[in-house]
Order: sequence, then C-alpha cells, then structure tokens
Amino acid sequence: MNYQSIITIEPGKRGGRPCIRRMRIAVADVLGWLAAGMTHQAIIADYPELTEDDIRACLAYAADRERRLLTAA
Repeated sequence: MNYQSIITIEPGKRGGRPCIRRMRIAVADVLGWLAAGMTHQAIIADYPELTEDDIRACLAYAADRERRLLTAA
C-alpha cells in the first residue's frame, strides 16, 4: 500500500497531524475507531467520504511508523 498519496500533513490543519486526503479526518481518528472495534464498513457508513483504501493507508502509515521507532535495549 502506497499511503504517501493518501496521507497528508499540513501545518495548521489538525495541529499538523497526519490526515486523509487533505480532509480534517486524522489517521489517529481512524486508528482509534478500529481499535474500538468499528469495522471498515461502519467507519465508511459514518464517514462516507472515506474509502477502503483510506483506511488501509492509515494502517500502512501506522505500520511504517512503528517499524521506524527506536526501541530501548
């Protein structure tokens, strides 16, 4: 998944947090909904401007960030 074309960061929008396609929906919002047990279909029903690719991009972005974190020895 190439999330770079979907996840955007704009200073001044949502405090510079990563968002989806220049919207005000943050990656952290989507990850929180998934963690709370919402299905992709439920998220899209609540936010019809989102797509399956948007949700997968959020997951790919989070996985990429996790791989880049330094861990304590």
